[in-house]
Amino acid sequence: MPLARKLPRHALTVAIALMLPAQATLAQDAQTPAPAASAAESKAKTLDAVQVTAQRKVENLQDVPVSVSTLNAEQLDVFGSGGNDVRFLSGRVPSLNIESSFGRAFPRFYIRGYGNTDFRLNTSQPVSLVYDDVVQENPILKGFPVFDLDRVEVLRGPQGSLFGRNSPAGVVKFESTRPSQEFDGYGKVGVGDDNMWNLEGAVGGGLTDQWSGRASVLFQRRDDWVDNTFPGPNESFEGYDESAARVQALYEGEGFEALLNAHARHLNGTARLFRANIIEPGTNDLVDGFDEDKVSLDGLNHSELDSFGANARLSWELGDGYTLYSITGYETLDTYSRGDIDGGFGAVFLPVSGPGVIPFASETADGIPDHSQWTQEFRIESNTGTAWNWQAGLFYFNEDYDVESFSYDSLNGGAQDGYERVNQTNDSWAVFGAATWQATEKLELRAGARYTWDKKDLKVEEYFNTGFAPCIGPAIGILPPPVRCTLTDLANAEPDGDLSASTDDQKFSWDLAATYEINDDVNVYGRVATGYRGSSIQAASAFNFKSVAEPETSTSYEMGVKADLWDNRARINADIFYYEVKDQQLTAVGGMSNANILINADKTVGQGFELDFQAFITDTLLFTLGSSYNDTEIKDPDLRVSGCAACTVTDQPEVDPVTGLPTGRFFIDGNRLPQAPEWTHNLTLRWGIPMDNGGEFYAYTDWVYRSEVGFFLYDSIEFTGKPLTEGGLRLGYTWDYGKYDVAIYGRNITDEVQVVGGIDFNNLTGFINEPRLFGAEFKASF
Repeated sequence: MPLARKLPRHALTVAIALMLPAQATLAQDAQTPAPAASAAESKAKTLDAVQVTAQRKVENLQDVPVSVSTLNAEQLDVFGSGGNDVRFLSGRVPSLNIESSFGRAFPRFYIRGYGNTDFRLNTSQPVSLVYDDVVQENPILKGFPVFDLDRVEVLRGPQGSLFGRNSPAGVVKFESTRPSQEFDGYGKVGVGDDNMWNLEGAVGGGLTDQWSGRASVLFQRRDDWVDNTFPGPNESFEGYDESAARVQALYEGEGFEALLNAHARHLNGTARLFRANIIEPGTNDLVDGFDEDKVSLDGLNHSELDSFGANARLSWELGDGYTLYSITGYETLDTYSRGDIDGGFGAVFLPVSGPGVIPFASETADGIPDHSQWTQEFRIESNTGTAWNWQAGLFYFNEDYDVESFSYDSLNGGAQDGYERVNQTNDSWAVFGAATWQATEKLELRAGARYTWDKKDLKVEEYFNTGFAPCIGPAIGILPPPVRCTLTDLANAEPDGDLSASTDDQKFSWDLAATYEINDDVNVYGRVATGYRGSSIQAASAFNFKSVAEPETSTSYEMGVKADLWDNRARINADIFYYEVKDQQLTAVGGMSNANILINADKTVGQGFELDFQAFITDTLLFTLGSSYNDTEIKDPDLRVSGCAACTVTDQPEVDPVTGLPTGRFFIDGNRLPQAPEWTHNLTLRWGIPMDNGGEFYAYTDWVYRSEVGFFLYDSIEFTGKPLTEGGLRLGYTWDYGKYDVAIYGRNITDEVQVVGGIDFNNLTGFINEPRLFGAEFKASF
């Protein structure tokens, strides 16, 4: 449906949101007022300029012709209270959604409704995550904890020229606080419900006249808060302990700079907790009597993760306004996650099972025992002071890793009954460039281009299965237990007899943009950009053949305005957009066949708008608002996927032309993309009472809303997540001009409990959002 026909229904929603500062949450670019303003201070509060690197160089946010939102260090502190992982960023800027079926280990990012629901460990995502200028390709790497950061930038729309492949939806950039010659740092301790501890600190300063350093650490833990009412291997769930550290060294010489970084992470805790039959059939309500503090599982649940990385960012001043950059990055990880997928105990064919109907037991695990990622970029940038400036470079990416998948028999004490190991390698080369031209005093034009060569190889190295459906294929049919299906059997089942697959892609991406300065405070811009994601491969397994998805390409159009208002006391950034994705890679997961395969949709489209607004209502009252509308649609009249047996699917069913019976598959043409809410809103309100002694009492409330989402490609009543609203509150006091801060806080203070994801092949199994949490926090800065 065209955007113009759908917006009027929601115009009142936006108008009301703009007039309700009492419900405010934190939006994107606002610089929170200094926490310790003097009561005698007479100068009016203004918003600071926000510097970003969205175009790979430092620029004022208001001058960049891209839809960009930022979160600063203080905002990240507030939202991360309570030991939350990276998912707390979801909804905190317009059009950003983050979810996970792995818990803290494996976040999935969506921008403008465009993402990837695939949960396998060799999957790729159309939202690229860049941490300290180094791309984090594997989805496990994207969950690195958020601490001691200068800012987070969210770039919406394709970033195919300067950031490369696998960024057709956008880029999320994390920028760590850099070392400096000034001695500074902080220490923070937080406590909360269920013996939650959040310890964080950093210290840095000059080591010599040219060397400076900074060390940052994080430790978070929480006790289990969900009891297991079944005498299984776990008595309780949802606890974790996580630690991370980062060490940086900065050398600043004459015409040369080197920033060195090493970082590591350790996680030990609960994997995503699946809960059987928690959805009332025929509705998307939780069943009567649902208790989020209890489950009944006979399978083991556990998650562990270790990662390490290092990078070197070097720059040379070449003279005459040119700078050469070299960015070298290395990442490695080791992870294992095991869960009771059926979400209950027993099975329907046994005397005892539940909760509800458990058709069959399912307990699986996935891990990466061996992984390495190398990246190298060389880039030269001009800054000649003339009307023309440019940058160009070369990029290389190499990744090599093994993925292991396990299955276990929960009905037989958790004995292993299946195993698969695959190896995947990925090599990619790219050449890129971009130029800006100050065509007139008020008009600036930009253009960028990138050519990428991308090669992937996947090989199944080991396989066996003696479980429920050990081997399926046209060559051998179904081998029932206790027959052991081997690697040879699996290969024979494949139509081509080959378990390996390779892809070799080349793609040209480009973007064009223009910025026009209406006056000193208002810019308008337009942008057309293309993006690209390379082919993806998924191995054959017990329930499906191997599948290969072709490359997807996106083309996006957007127009926007960026304005500073009221003598820099307010700022508004807004845009409208439309995009098309050709051959979008989608994952058909679950359903009655329990398949997990890659498919391509002929085309998907998205359209909508985004709004960032922040203003000092008074010198002590800061209000911020972020809002977005995303209308997405799959356009492929022949595309169909398996639907679940236990839920109410509302799509058109496929009928076998010979028997006239339903095949269990459904046409998905016209459906929205999964995990793509139409509406998101976030608001904050911060009110401070300055004291003459350099102290301040403050109150801070933040709220985030997203409309309903579908969990799968097909539409069903049960697997449609309800709208979700979560709020936070923080009451605190700072003194000594902001050096010390003590506060009490609450997250999800209204105790919203909603299903946010599901497992559809077995029963109405789901998982829920994070629980309400209250705590206290103390921070000292120096």
